[in-house]
Parts: sequence; C-alpha cells; structure tokens
Amino acid sequence: MKLVIGLGNPGAQYEKTRHNVGFHVVDLLANIHALRWERQGRAMIASGVIGHEKVVLVKPTTYMNNSGEAVGELVRWFKLEPDDILVIYDELDLPIGHIRLRARGSSGGHNGINSLISHLHTNQFPRLRVGIGRPTNKHIDTVNYVLGVPGSTEQIEMEIAERKAADAVPLYLEKGLDATMNLINVDPEAQQKAEEKRRLKQERREQEKKRKAEELARQASAAKPENNPTDNLATSD
Repeated sequence: MKLVIGLGNPGAQYEKTRHNVGFHVVDLLANIHALRWERQGRAMIASGVIGHEKVVLVKPTTYMNNSGEAVGELVRWFKLEPDDILVIYDELDLPIGHIRLRARGSSGGHNGINSLISHLHTNQFPRLRVGIGRPTNKHIDTVNYVLGVPGSTEQIEMEIAERKAADAVPLYLEKGLDATMNLINVDPEAQQKAEEKRRLKQERREQEKKRKAEELARQASAAKPENNPTDNLATSD
C-alpha cells in the first residue's frame, strides 16, 4: 500500500495558485481512476487501486506549513514506513513544465517538506517535484509568487506538467522508484545536446580514420621504388 500525498493549501482562495500543484496532481489521479474524496482526520483521502497497488491519495487540510501533522497521523494509522509514501509538491528550482522524482533529500527550503521531515523524523521518503520556476520579475517576493495565480500561458505549461506528474505515479507504482527516475528525469534539452555531442564525436572519429587511411596510402606510395627511365633502354655493344 502507498500513500500518495499532494501538498497544498485548502480553501478557494488558494485553489489555483502555484503552491497547490500537489493538490492538482492528486485531484487528476482521483478523476482518472474514479476515486472519491472523503475526510479522515486532518486530511482528505481517496482510496482505491491504481494498477495493481492499493493507494490512498491524500490532501492535508492543515495548510502547507503544517502538512507533516496530517501526514504523520496517516502514516501511523496505516502503519507505513517512510518509503511507502510519495509526496508531490511545487518546486521553485525547476523550470515550469519539468518534473523530477527523487528518493530522498533535504527540504530545499520548502515549508511543507520541512514539516514532513519534522513529523516523520526522516528525510528518507520519495518525492515528485513539479517545476513552477522562479519569478522573472525580481521585485516579486517568493511568498507572493508561490501564492499567486499563473497567467494564461504559464497556466497551460503548469497543466502539462501536472498531467506529466499524474502519469508518472502509475509508472512509479508499477516499475518502482529507480526505473521510474530513469524514465522521467531525462531533460529533453540535455538529451538533445548529448545526442548532438555523440554525433559530432562520431563524425570526428570517422574523419580521423579517413585522414589516417589517406596518410598510410601516401606513405605506401612514397615507399615504392621509382622506375629509372633508362632501365628499359637497349644497350649497344
């Protein structure tokens, strides 16, 4: 059994903000797999099966900074280990549209993750980060940015990333953490650059082989004895 936890803030005023992408992803999962939300303790949960795995989707109702209180209660209630949970949340240090799966790590300054680490007494739990980028306007402070609503173009990119994150969860449940990280943590731009680098290296190797072959041919030609023009002349007595 797995707990799949989306982090966010309850309430209509926060519903469409960048900070609530974790809620958006688990809402997508609940819709896709026809799971119904109900209250348990200080969280909304939706239970069911995704693939072959029993899953409980979670939205803490304690507000972001106290997410660990609700998650800690559920982990103890279901008698789970930290590696039986997957936490989905917004990440400033990832560009919009990118997602990353990690096995463990620090909070990176994210208050929701700080709270989870504090209440679970470990940072050894998987997390799926959804990039929201940093503000391009340096006069916007981080709090106002994450609690802000993205514009229309950015909203489209965010929805694409949320869909990618929702698609990654069944992969994680089926294939496991390491295999899924290998599948989804590939940066398309970095992959394209790496492919171009491999192509250029191959071209250089081919050019070097051709150059060496031509050099060997020249050396072989230079080593042949030249015919003396008088060799074939008849000699007279």
